Amino acid sequence: MEGDCLSCMKYLMFLFNFFIFLGGACLLGLGIWVIVDPTGFREIVAANPLLFTGAYIMLAMGAMLFLLGFLGCCGAIRENKCLLLFFFMFILLIFLAELSAAILAFIFRENLTREFFTKELKKHYQRNNDTDVFSSTWNSVMITFACCGVNGPEDFEAIPNLPYSPLEKATPEACCQRELQSREGMFVNKEACLSGNERFQNRQGCYTVILNSFETYVYLAGALAIGVLAIELFAMIFAMCLFRGIQ
Repeated sequence: MEGDCLSCMKYLMFLFNFFIFLGGACLLGLGIWVIVDPTGFREIVAANPLLFTGAYIMLAMGAMLFLLGFLGCCGAIRENKCLLLFFFMFILLIFLAELSAAILAFIFRENLTREFFTKELKKHYQRNNDTDVFSSTWNSVMITFACCGVNGPEDFEAIPNLPYSPLEKATPEACCQRELQSREGMFVNKEACLSGNERFQNRQGCYTVILNSFETYVYLAGALAIGVLAIELFAMIFAMCLFRGIQ
């Protein structure tokens, strides 16, 4: 009976570590995509130190979970006590690090408010200056999501020293409607847009558009994070049970 329980724990341990292995692979792939993605997210991450750090933390955590899941599977199948103990200590450290990261994310969540982005836009935006990372990033976001500013085109009217000709309003060309939402897309009517014709402008703010676009994915990411933590907790329990049961 004891041998059957030990065998059951061994295969449960293998199963949980297999899920950890898959979760690590997903985080690793997502981290790589965020950093190397050519559609503008790389610039967004680079422009925000908090996101930049978070992307590399996600990459490191994915790599560790990937390796840890692989080692845990090997330790369970081979019933190696040393490997199981190493696995337990390592996954405990990762578990505590993930909890700390979740707590820090909750504490600093006010840095992602509408007011914060509006303040940063009015402070750093330089219109069509593609050599400036912040401005280029905002232009990419506004073109990709067919939006304008944080709250709308009115955000740019309050930016001091924003260079534009006397025939143009403050609205940058990145807010003008395009036939295809990319930098290569043709403008519907660029001249009318820049002269202030609202018909040819994207009037909706980017904060609302992006929030609505990613709302589903935020809940999905939260559910995935809770699932990963639960799997890690059960994996630690089974690792200790298997460790104590091996003669």
